[in-house]
Amino acid sequence: MMRLDKALAHQGAGSRAQVREMIRAGRVQVNGQVCRDPALHVENGSITLDGEPMNGAEQAFIMLYKPAGVLTAADDRKCATVMDLLPARYAACGCMPVGRLDKDTTGLLLLTSDGELAHRLISPKRHVSKVYLAQTAEPLTGEDVAAFEAGVPLKDFTALPAKLEVLGERLGRVTVFEGKYHQVKRMFGARGNRVEALHRVSFGPLALDEGLHPGEYRELTEKEIDALYRAAGRERNP
Repeated sequence: MMRLDKALAHQGAGSRAQVREMIRAGRVQVNGQVCRDPALHVENGSITLDGEPMNGAEQAFIMLYKPAGVLTAADDRKCATVMDLLPARYAACGCMPVGRLDKDTTGLLLLTSDGELAHRLISPKRHVSKVYLAQTAEPLTGEDVAAFEAGVPLKDFTALPAKLEVLGERLGRVTVFEGKYHQVKRMFGARGNRVEALHRVSFGPLALDEGLHPGEYRELTEKEIDALYRAAGRERNP
């Protein structure tokens, strides 16, 4: 048996906090009856959210090579989104991006129907690494490396200590452990530099599959999925 809020989070309805709000708002029914108790233990019951059945929903874990010019969003009226690159069955089972990549940023994007897993992977408390290749307008210096290691002060927060490796005069590998809005670009901006191209090569234990081309995707292997759960500090249900 499993708590109702945990069961819904595992089926991609949202994070544990989000599904608790849904339950308390009366949007969830168990065996045809409205249930407002997130702690209710359920087993093989009929669970619906806003009238839609949730039990037995497909679990999805996707690695996408995000191309430039595509939004990391579920839907947009004016621009193509990453969900437009996937078959409709993934959206139908609640598969959503884990964090965001800017419209012009390319590389590894994870998507899953497990809302709680996604929430844990992007939480700064988990210190899950994200690694980027950054092409900059100005040469990189040792002072930049030291500043990243110390934590770069920004207008609204100070970025956590990050690792900057200089690979070329204007090419660096950046490892961060949080994912604030435009963070890598803002960190370079605070150093008087500008990012001209940004490409994510890894997320936690996963590296971008070299066999994928921009716009292509594949489902994760069982070994990769298990590695993500370990990085998130959570056990995977069979």
